Amino acid sequence: MAAQSDGKYAEALENYYEALQVEEDPYDRSYTLYNIGLIYGNIGNNSQALEYYHQALELNSNLPQALNNIAVIYHSSGLNTLTMINEEIDDIQQAEYRALATEFFDKAGEYWRQALKLAPDNYPGARNWLKVSGRLFEDN
Repeated sequence: MAAQSDGKYAEALENYYEALQVEEDPYDRSYTLYNIGLIYGNIGNNSQALEYYHQALELNSNLPQALNNIAVIYHSSGLNTLTMINEEIDDIQQAEYRALATEFFDKAGEYWRQALKLAPDNYPGARNWLKVSGRLFEDN
């Protein structure tokens, strides 16, 4: 964790991979996998980050921070997709980009709702976004 805090991501990944080789407790492994996901997210490798967050959740479904980070990645992907819309592309491509962005936003909403079920007082920004976007359902 010290290497990760210092931004020494390669060293931190080595340490975490080594820890996975010896750690047998699923709870502890879930946090190691989560931390690996954090590193991949920090270096912009969102597909790897998602993979490790999901692996962490398979071992420990009570990780609202992993659910939140998954939602953040999907939300960011939706925003990035919307920025690809410009006047130079035709209406069909614009509609496709909007549909793809909506899919990303729906996924973000799904994961933020799960995170809020586990940690109702956390993630006020996510709760607000869910409310404003019409994605906050009755059980949240």
